[in-house]
Amino acid sequence: MRRRRECQECGERFTTFETAELVLPRVIKNNGSRQPFDEDKLRSGLLRALEKRPVDLEQIEATLDHIKHRLRATGEREVHTRDVGEMVMDELRELDDVAYVRFASVYRSFQDVNEFRKEIEAMDKHRAERDSNE
Repeated sequence: MRRRRECQECGERFTTFETAELVLPRVIKNNGSRQPFDEDKLRSGLLRALEKRPVDLEQIEATLDHIKHRLRATGEREVHTRDVGEMVMDELRELDDVAYVRFASVYRSFQDVNEFRKEIEAMDKHRAERDSNE
């Protein structure tokens, strides 16, 4: 926003520019500590999950922007890491199946192959429900 102002002392007029500061909520970690949202940390997690997958950088940036938009839209000052993780998994589920399973396996600490199988079955069920609603 551009504004014309006037100095109260000398009467000189000048222009100022203002921008809206869109603040992301603080993140509450599992141990209870709080820290500022770290976009670089989110980006590196997405890049790790999407490594060697056919997803271009524009799609990754759009996914990051969508997650940040969703975080701002909560209206909350603080969000739990599990909520951020669920948002990431929602986005990856739509973006790339392999990246979704990779991220979910780390995020949910899969212990054996059966957990991978269950997650893939849940992903297939979700896709079938989504496709039947379209």
